[in-house]
Amino acid sequence: MTTMNEPHSDAFVFFGATGDLAFKKIFPALQTMVKAGRLNVPVVGVARSAENLEEFRARARESLEKHGGIDPAAFEKLSGLLRYVRGDYNDPTTFQSIRKEIASAKSPAFYLAIPPTLFGTVVEQLEKSGCASGARIIIEKPFGTDRTTAQQLNAIIMRRFPEESIFRIDHYLGKRPVQNLQYFRFANTFLDPFWNRNCIESMQITMAEDFGVQGRGVFYDQTGAIRDVVQNHLFQILSHLTMEPPVRTDSESIRDEKVKVLKAIEPLNPKQVVRGQFRGYRNEPGVAANSKVETFAALRLEIHSWRWEGVPIYIRAGKCLPVTSTEIFVRLRKPPSMYPASSLTPNHVRFRISPEITVALGVMTLNPDETGCAVEMIASHCGPGVEEEAYQRLL
Repeated sequence: MTTMNEPHSDAFVFFGATGDLAFKKIFPALQTMVKAGRLNVPVVGVARSAENLEEFRARARESLEKHGGIDPAAFEKLSGLLRYVRGDYNDPTTFQSIRKEIASAKSPAFYLAIPPTLFGTVVEQLEKSGCASGARIIIEKPFGTDRTTAQQLNAIIMRRFPEESIFRIDHYLGKRPVQNLQYFRFANTFLDPFWNRNCIESMQITMAEDFGVQGRGVFYDQTGAIRDVVQNHLFQILSHLTMEPPVRTDSESIRDEKVKVLKAIEPLNPKQVVRGQFRGYRNEPGVAANSKVETFAALRLEIHSWRWEGVPIYIRAGKCLPVTSTEIFVRLRKPPSMYPASSLTPNHVRFRISPEITVALGVMTLNPDETGCAVEMIASHCGPGVEEEAYQRLL
């Protein structure tokens, strides 16, 4: 975290500047930051596909035309801040050019929007070129491909950057609805008495997308659904839902409680996991003809703790499904009741994170004809398009 006595970064350098992530997320976030008066330092893109600065600016314009629209004044200022370095990440001259572009910057921020296999190479080149001195480094998920590679990558980075200058980001933590899960749990009294194994029957966390890999076949075939969204985005949601109250709201205290949750989950065995592919995935450009990488995954797990023992938790994620929606559904146990159990629908709490934002409570009420009826009470609802961009907030 940046403390009050630390300087703001005085240059922003992002690798993978012509890639899919930059096109869909980074350029729109940068324009919004400029418009809000939060960005006035050189912005240096590093990539190979754009020939020169003018082509890079055209890429930025196309990005904004397709994702959020162009604000003429903000885009003009952003265009003036843009710089471009074309080169190979294994070539030391690329990093000499970066050093030249950031000129006298004392605390540049380097953002690695590139495949994790390139993280180590870029970090080593930053150090050799002198760019790492006084700098911050921002690293996108996935962080390695398994525990061993993650530890190796961590060791490489920490030999060149102090811990307080390393930002391992999951953009899901910048989403307001995800932050609201934690706030909703711990800022309201009514929830805690039933937020445990005694009253909750099960939890479901679902991230469904009605589209495919959208031209990202090479990346996706090296990653898959579990590495792409389950072990980061959806486990972050799981931690927010199930952790104990942190003693403070600083990132370290929250992290400590999340770690306790993850330690209480036993390693999964094959019987607890279902993997699949959507039809036509192997025909996507960049995907191996015999690929076994999953585009759909479903997991069943349990948290072995006093609060959650015996409560099954189901996590699902997949592409080319009927809808696009990310939602948490917490089902409560049926009450011991004088009414027939068959006439009662279990109560539930439902959090929808996207495309709209909803908090709802499922309850039973009596119809005019004196039959029971399951209804939802909407506690909060915001339509799509009102959420501040997560990348803007994080950057």
